[in-house]
Amino acid sequence: MNRIGFLGLGNMGSAMVARLIETGHDVLVWNRSTEAAAPLVALGATRAATAAEALAAPLSFSMFANDAAAEAVLSPSNLGQGGHRVHVNMASISPGAADRLEQLFADAGLGYVSAPVLGRPNVAASGGLNILVAGAPDHVRRAEPVLGDLSVRIWPFGDRPRRANVVKISVNYTILNALEALGESITLVESHDVDAVGFAELLAGTLFGGVVYSGYGSMIAERRYSPAGFSMANGLKDLGLAETVAAEGGVALPNAPVLREHFETALADPGLAELDWAAVAEVTRRPSAAQPPRG
Repeated sequence: MNRIGFLGLGNMGSAMVARLIETGHDVLVWNRSTEAAAPLVALGATRAATAAEALAAPLSFSMFANDAAAEAVLSPSNLGQGGHRVHVNMASISPGAADRLEQLFADAGLGYVSAPVLGRPNVAASGGLNILVAGAPDHVRRAEPVLGDLSVRIWPFGDRPRRANVVKISVNYTILNALEALGESITLVESHDVDAVGFAELLAGTLFGGVVYSGYGSMIAERRYSPAGFSMANGLKDLGLAETVAAEGGVALPNAPVLREHFETALADPGLAELDWAAVAEVTRRPSAAQPPRG
């Protein structure tokens, strides 16, 4: 198999690379902070000296934290020109950034695909992601064998890369609302001396099955927020993306101001800011909370 490049070795990117090595891929890795590559090199990856070297692979992937990080690395100086190459951006970025990157890659004679993911790092490590894909059909086809090793299902959303990013932002907005709903309903039952753990089990086992209510419901009920699988800061970032997408489409999001107030309050609190984004429930819970969250 041809060597593939992978840029961005945070928790999610590292889990993806480990999975790709496990499934037999030859992976050339790059990260701004070089120490992140060491565990993956020990597993069999090859360290790229520069971002341009990783992007020179016929097929490359990236997982960066936000628009600024993605656009700083996926720059004209790092892309070069031509060579029948395709890049797959797996980050949760704005549709506007996806448009800019699509044009930048096209100007360089390269293919660009958006492929944001649903799932946490442990899900990525086991190949259990759901991947949302959009881009030119021939570019998507080139990426599918690799994406297949990371996922249980690939969900196509057309030939415009931005559409996959809109879908991911909308999924994350749904999760943000679920966190708020769980925080409010758990606080409600606790205020009447009902066991929160049993209540969360009821929700997940009856009308609200699925990983969001089962996973986050138990986390909130048990105040089990550390280590953080997804940061509070990234939660606020994703809310901002939803607000931007809504404004672009002329859509009102009535719950967004409440969510923003709660996330900003959590981030301003040293006891919550570094915990999992599910800890935003403590902002609602506090007036009736009898004990502090467990870090």
